[in-house]
Amino acid sequence: MKRRIMAMLLACTMIFSLTGCGGNGDSKSESGTKSETQTDAEGEKGDAADDTAEATDMQVAMITDSGDITDQSFNQTTYEACKAWTESNGVTFEYFKPESDSDEARSASVDQAIAAGYNVIVMPGYMFAAAIVEKAADYPDVKFIGIDVGAGDILEKGVGEGYDYNPDNWNVEEYYNKDNVYCCTYQEEISGYMAGYAAVKMGYKHLGFLGGMAVPAVTKFGYGYVQGADAAAKEMGIEKDVQVEFVYGGQFYGDADITGTMDTWYSSNGVEVVFACGGGIYTSAAEAAKKVGGKVIGVDSDQSGIINEYGDGMTITSAMKGLTPTVMNLLEEIKAGNWGNYAGKIDLLGMVSENPEENYVQLPIDTTVWNDGFSEDDYKNLVKSIFTGEVQVSNDISKEPETAIKLTISPNIK
Repeated sequence: MKRRIMAMLLACTMIFSLTGCGGNGDSKSESGTKSETQTDAEGEKGDAADDTAEATDMQVAMITDSGDITDQSFNQTTYEACKAWTESNGVTFEYFKPESDSDEARSASVDQAIAAGYNVIVMPGYMFAAAIVEKAADYPDVKFIGIDVGAGDILEKGVGEGYDYNPDNWNVEEYYNKDNVYCCTYQEEISGYMAGYAAVKMGYKHLGFLGGMAVPAVTKFGYGYVQGADAAAKEMGIEKDVQVEFVYGGQFYGDADITGTMDTWYSSNGVEVVFACGGGIYTSAAEAAKKVGGKVIGVDSDQSGIINEYGDGMTITSAMKGLTPTVMNLLEEIKAGNWGNYAGKIDLLGMVSENPEENYVQLPIDTTVWNDGFSEDDYKNLVKSIFTGEVQVSNDISKEPETAIKLTISPNIK
């Protein structure tokens, strides 16, 4: 753990030439209820407009999407990063949990946070595109950070009916107030590739991919995973022996129906390891895996802690995004008065170094189950090959990957 934290701090310095990344906060609201600190701070939201504002002028709020801060994924990682940075910098922090899983509820939580005096709003996940479209223009003095929100997400909500789902055909700047918004997405296909490559090199030949919903981020993880498994199988000369089952659950949480499908995969079809990609949907994969000693691959953050509660050593690795350095970098830059370098951008974050732990897409070094087939050194060599361009990973999700291994894509479970 200490090793990862130090690497993230190094990433902060390397990518944005920052002087430090740390953390603080007072996080206690699950429904938008105001604390005494919030009540005293009402009416001060305009302070964020001044890019030279000191840290004491910043008041940071995070809004959860459809999950909670204990989801061992996007919400929890973002919450912990916000809390750590604000604690280290003496900045007020609160998180708000919308009353329901809807665009309206998420926008209402944004209103609550700003009414309480918060002037930096951190929003993790594509579901916040509607809030960005609706609220950024309403609050020009507030800074909005949309993590994993891309141009396509904004256009879907901004254009509405008639959107053709091709961002290149539209000028996204016409559909939201870019002057006070920073957004970023990640190269999920790369960490997905790493996970699929690692699984086959570790000796697994029958793989599964359980996606939440067929949104771009999930599909990129899945198609990258398939590409990685295919590449490893070709290197080993076992293309005919490796296969991947592929399905979307149709939701971002597990249930009896999805667990039933996973039971069939593990128990009847001989699947050995499943990449569970989509919020809480990992529960169905883990519940099925524990019955037969199967394995699971986590997503977004290092999920070994929660997945291994179902069985010791169940998680062989996790395909991660660099949520922590992203959040800490942005908050540090706002503190330094550098918001102007970020407002209006929609960045694509991925490989920035040959050093695995400095990248925004990676596998966890401390908890990946290395073996003779795939060691930590093998992983570092893979990272170097991707960074230098020797290994190319496609981000094209318009069609399924062409593979030498067998790929079976099933209809959505839901």
